[in-house]
Amino acid sequence: MLKCRTVWKKLAPLARASSTVCRQNVRRTGLTSSRIPACVPVAHMSTGPAGGGRENQLYILLVGAACVGGAIYTYRTVKGDSQRYQDRIEEISSRSYKRATAEPATPIQSEPSAVDATETEVILEPEPEAAPSLEPEAAPSLEPEAAPSLESEAAPSPEEPSPPAPDAEVAVPETTELPPADEPVVEASPEESAEPAAVPVVEEADEPVVEASPEESAEPAAVPVVEEEPSPPSEPSPFELTELPPAPVVESEPAAAESPAAEPTEPQPEVVAQSGGPAPDSLKVPSHTPYLLIGGGTASFAAARSIRARDPGAKVLIVTDESDPPYMRPPLSKELWFSDDPSVTETLRFKQWNGKERSIYFQPPSFYINAEELNGAENGGVAVLTGKKVVHMDVRGNKIKLDDDTEISYDKCLIATGGVPRNLQVIERAGEEVMKKTTLFRKIEDFKSLDKVSRNVKSITIIGGGFLGSELACALGRRSTEYDLEVVQMFPEKGNMGKVLPEYLSNWTTEKVKSEGVKVISEALVKSVVCKDDKLEIKLKDGRLVKTDHIVAAVGLEPNVDLAKSAGLEVDSDFGGFRVNAELQARSNIWVAGDAACFYDIRLGRRRVEHHDHAVVSGRLAGENMTGANKPYWHQSMFWSDLGPDVGYEAIGIVDSSLPTVGVFAKATAKDTPKAATEKSGTGIRSESETEDTATSPVASLTLAPTVEQHQDEYGKGVIFYLRDKVVVGIILWNVFNRMPIARKIIKDGEEHADLNEVAKLFNIHDD
Repeated sequence: MLKCRTVWKKLAPLARASSTVCRQNVRRTGLTSSRIPACVPVAHMSTGPAGGGRENQLYILLVGAACVGGAIYTYRTVKGDSQRYQDRIEEISSRSYKRATAEPATPIQSEPSAVDATETEVILEPEPEAAPSLEPEAAPSLEPEAAPSLESEAAPSPEEPSPPAPDAEVAVPETTELPPADEPVVEASPEESAEPAAVPVVEEADEPVVEASPEESAEPAAVPVVEEEPSPPSEPSPFELTELPPAPVVESEPAAAESPAAEPTEPQPEVVAQSGGPAPDSLKVPSHTPYLLIGGGTASFAAARSIRARDPGAKVLIVTDESDPPYMRPPLSKELWFSDDPSVTETLRFKQWNGKERSIYFQPPSFYINAEELNGAENGGVAVLTGKKVVHMDVRGNKIKLDDDTEISYDKCLIATGGVPRNLQVIERAGEEVMKKTTLFRKIEDFKSLDKVSRNVKSITIIGGGFLGSELACALGRRSTEYDLEVVQMFPEKGNMGKVLPEYLSNWTTEKVKSEGVKVISEALVKSVVCKDDKLEIKLKDGRLVKTDHIVAAVGLEPNVDLAKSAGLEVDSDFGGFRVNAELQARSNIWVAGDAACFYDIRLGRRRVEHHDHAVVSGRLAGENMTGANKPYWHQSMFWSDLGPDVGYEAIGIVDSSLPTVGVFAKATAKDTPKAATEKSGTGIRSESETEDTATSPVASLTLAPTVEQHQDEYGKGVIFYLRDKVVVGIILWNVFNRMPIARKIIKDGEEHADLNEVAKLFNIHDD
């Protein structure tokens, strides 16, 4: 390029002069012929006669010489580059062949063989003699990776110009394809050796160092910087030994395998833990599952059963922080307390009101498969991972993280985390000693603990007048005579279940609870709780003082939405829980069911329900939608509560005592009890019979019934309608069972009724 630039400077004046004369000739010709010719003959473009003139000849000669010189220079440069490239390729091929023959059993060339180490020394010895042939100014223009690849025979001669930068760019990709640790270190010159970036260094701090000869030790820069003793090709490296067992491999392992020489000792314990030795909990966790269900309650089990029904080969993994597989929660506050079996806390088997015995668990352990066998199960199955809590959820990556940092990816996910029992702030602030004597009732462990406490203390106080508090009060009241136990129930309302039942029925229920041996304290607001002389003193805001040995806080449930923050899911500000659409979907590939779901009811608006039937139906629907059903949740879920085997009720819709109510009652008979209802349905969980597809609606009686006076003293059985804008939005069937499909249809229709006495006849409450 420099020669071409010099030639052009000499030719430029001649070219400008020639073009000027040419333009003048064209103007003169145009003036003579009164027009400018469209095409000027070649002879007119010169300054003299055609084919003559010393200046034209000199111009042509110089241009020709420049073209010939440029062509020769280009040819020599390209030929030299091609020769150097071919030599480099041959060198790399021969080096790769030697490594392959030296270490045939080692797939990852992390350690040079003995042959490579010897050849490295042979190449390095004559290098200082060839170093002076390199031009000092050529080295800085090369990248650090390219410096070790230079050879003495590939250096340009002094007569030729140094190869330009593109030449170095061609050589760099070839050298960077191989691991730097396997290439010999070329010591070009003392000046070049001062640049540490040009020498690839592979350090093995914990391996023996190859001792160099006295000549090589005199020049430290010329010694190969591979400070490990190569092992024989026939012996696998320690890293390969840890890779032998076919165990799950952590995602970070491939990166460690590519460069095992970087940290030779630290990765080994981690790999061993994953592949052999004592089986840690992480071995039982599959890295991926098609269907992931978070939570081990009723909703999760219903979803798993629904998924398997629609996809018989589906692989379902349930992750729960409890130590038990899915089980029913209602018997924890009902039938289990009335069992005659002294070992009921161990067997968790109970007699239903109809006398049949069953387990609290939905399925025996044999129903489930081991989590580590889930991926290999030919026909799929349901696996339960107990004692594990999901602490983080990556929605975009479709994976979760457990509390032991284990990650599980999924295709479809259901959040059925349920809720956690609330506690009173005065109890939480009272200190650890008070908390030890307080039970928040929710799980199997809580039932076992409270059962043990009730057999060893003299007094138990239940704070709360809702479903759970009233059920536990009646259950423990039955033990008051046998164990000389004082049972106290206190609540801020005027009567039991005062937030649900109308006042007259709430007062009647309170008397029923008292008849079970319970001391009821209504309109009680707890001011403080302290522990004195191993007794708890509960001071109320009106000055009353209650001393007790143990407290059961039954003041409601808080939906478990801990995953909302990491998953970016929306939580309803009014009702709590994850907001979902009509198909119970919160995000793509994520569904929510059970107590934690805040869904939209097409008749009653946005709702969140904390009952068994809702968990069953919503879980079942979510499972169907996870397999592609795309069904909306239009079901009106029901709930029930039993105050012992003689009094119980079923409810549906919005049952709020602040709404206007209309009650129609009749005299109860022997068949109008929870015990009789379970004998007729054949199951202790009444909602299971009415929510199955085989459930049928009874035929309404067409005969006129006598007028019944409302709000009478004896409420044997009846129907309570809850109204909003003159439309029925909730119904309670008091000691009336297996009539829920009728109540569901009334709410679904959403019509105004002029006479609810006529509507009550549909439930056949007047039939004997």
